[in-house]
Amino acid sequence: MFTGIIEATGTVRNLQQVGEEYWLTVKTRKLDLADVKVGDSIAVDGCCLTVVDLGDNYFSAYVSQETLRHTTLGSLERDSRVNLEKAMLASSRFSGHIVSGHVDGVGAVVSIKPEGKSLQFEFELPSNLAKYAAAKGSICVDGVSLTINTVSDTGFSINVIPHTQDETVIANYSVSQQVNIEVDLVARYLERLIQAGQDGESASAIIDINFLKTHGFQST
Repeated sequence: MFTGIIEATGTVRNLQQVGEEYWLTVKTRKLDLADVKVGDSIAVDGCCLTVVDLGDNYFSAYVSQETLRHTTLGSLERDSRVNLEKAMLASSRFSGHIVSGHVDGVGAVVSIKPEGKSLQFEFELPSNLAKYAAAKGSICVDGVSLTINTVSDTGFSINVIPHTQDETVIANYSVSQQVNIEVDLVARYLERLIQAGQDGESASAIIDINFLKTHGFQST
């Protein structure tokens, strides 16, 4: 589990095919690996990977074909910068939002505009993910926890403050660039709950206007 608060950016040392998978090695730069061991998880551009080898300033992980199909990791090259976050501890301060590290799909940068010292980004989402974007809700872009400003039928916009530009790879984005997207975990579980109902009942039998009024979510 992660928070979407990037701890450091790293650079790709190597990405090579080994059988049907890829072996990814990342130079961790400022990321402290003192408390990391083989078998731990590190999110690379929002993708949860299992550490299988590590040294003082690097770690390596296998990247499966499934991960390559649903993320941007297959497009990484030597010296590509990537966002890094170690799996959160139970004692950690929770500063972002709940992030699983399981990427839902790939979005694309539509536009980049300066707004004061911030940058305003507009992203396009795959049609199956656009419904999860909500104004002032949370979304994860390449592992970064961000607040959505506006939504449309095809995507969303965000503002990125200077600190986030400095501490992540976002400032290097260009129009049409593809990015990893993880939608809000709560939204996905809520959708599933509504679809399934309880004891096989339909959603309409469980959550309707009367239900919302009874439980204080709708005024009479």
